[in-house]
Amino acid sequence: MDETGFHNFDLGNSDDSTRTFARGAEVEEQFGLTEEEQLAIDSLPLGSALLIVKQGPNLGARFLLDQNLTLAGRHPNADIFLDDVTVSRKHAEFSRVDNSFEVTDLGSLNGSYVNGQRTDRAKLVDGDEVRIGKFRFTFFSARTSGDRNG
Repeated sequence: MDETGFHNFDLGNSDDSTRTFARGAEVEEQFGLTEEEQLAIDSLPLGSALLIVKQGPNLGARFLLDQNLTLAGRHPNADIFLDDVTVSRKHAEFSRVDNSFEVTDLGSLNGSYVNGQRTDRAKLVDGDEVRIGKFRFTFFSARTSGDRNG
């Protein structure tokens, strides 16, 4: 791995300076992602993010965050419908702020947690675990154009 955090693979014995960067493989290994999940993350449109259900009902489900505000809760009209009694009707909101996302608890009974800590509001980074009721999600944001170009 070089100083940018990317793996640098030699594609032959030529003096050609072409290199392949494999950031995805590192993320896949670090967070225990399936190949399909990694492809979904790599395909995210700029300015969006993905929540992957890692524990609880709907294990393996993926939720795209591509709006400025995304409501998660037990209400049938919630953007992310979480059908479980441990989830409040309007439990939490994911908001896009500049080039990042944050989660805000909306006064839910059981609270919202990021990396095991109860929170009213938290900025999210790749690999953060968000818990809403019995649901445990892992958060991943779209790669920036710099990440995509190596």
